[in-house]
Amino acid sequence: MMRFVKVFAILALIISAISAFGYVAFLMPTETFPTLKTVTVENGASFHQVARRLKAAGVIRSEYALILLAELSGQARKIKPGDYDFAGGESLRAILDGLTSGAYAAVTVTIPEGLTVRQIAQKFEQAGLTCQSDFELAAGYGPLIRAVGLGPMGAEGFLFPATYRVPRHADAPEIVATMLMRFYENLTPMVEQRMFAVGLDARQVVTLASIIEKEAKVPGERPLIASVFFNRLRLGIPLQSDPTAQYNLEGVSQPASLAVHMRSQFNTYDFAGLPPGPIANPGASSINAALYPASTDYLYFVARGDGTHIFSRTLNEHEHAIAVLREHRTPIEDSPPNSPVGAD
Repeated sequence: MMRFVKVFAILALIISAISAFGYVAFLMPTETFPTLKTVTVENGASFHQVARRLKAAGVIRSEYALILLAELSGQARKIKPGDYDFAGGESLRAILDGLTSGAYAAVTVTIPEGLTVRQIAQKFEQAGLTCQSDFELAAGYGPLIRAVGLGPMGAEGFLFPATYRVPRHADAPEIVATMLMRFYENLTPMVEQRMFAVGLDARQVVTLASIIEKEAKVPGERPLIASVFFNRLRLGIPLQSDPTAQYNLEGVSQPASLAVHMRSQFNTYDFAGLPPGPIANPGASSINAALYPASTDYLYFVARGDGTHIFSRTLNEHEHAIAVLREHRTPIEDSPPNSPVGAD
């Protein structure tokens, strides 16, 4: 009897060990990944092919365990094609449910430099991820916006332009959080030191960068345009930037020739200094130009019409540049004669 009990106990231990090994080897979720892993499920791919790709990517420990679960549950033929992002740590059941519901499928959305919050919201709505009003609400008045102290203008200027892979199930607050995180990842101690050196805080840097973004058409001119605005700020001369006059919170843009004559809190023809906040969401190159402007004594610039500008030190030089361009029939709009831009 004692021998039977011992044998039974040994068998129980062996079975337990095998079960534990099997769980770790086949069923236990993976560790969380440092970055998302993407697996593409092509249209018409068999579940066996998908399982092999998941195993090769390290998303699952055993393709056979997933195949068995899919066959037993009847879900093997219900998977949806698409690009699926995995963070690691998902259970087999969660992975299988995600493949059949499209929950882990990601949508790639490219946000160019210089868009406003309203325009970014439209991009994500067009991608089928969230409606425009939800995004604008999250970016303007969401809990995260209040938590990071962005104030009444919300996330305008702080949504970093980049290409994003967004899970289909992500809601507007999650998308806004991802874009804000990307911005703050670039706000390194070195950048903060440089902000102190130029005498601007984060909001002022982003505000200036957003104006540079809207004015500059050629990347190499951004530091030159930044120098014009820094010189005007230093001398207390209004920036007189057409894009600031054209910006408004309602998203309705007037032609520059009309906008510069309309009073608003953003119209830098009406006052010296920066507007109360950004007029767009600038990219890294414009932010860099705001932090590292060229060293010049330029106070004016006028668009040639090909994306480049003529820079001038005095009003006489500026007026002469405008006259020369008009003589050559370069299409520029009428702006006040002391404007730094003879406009784009």
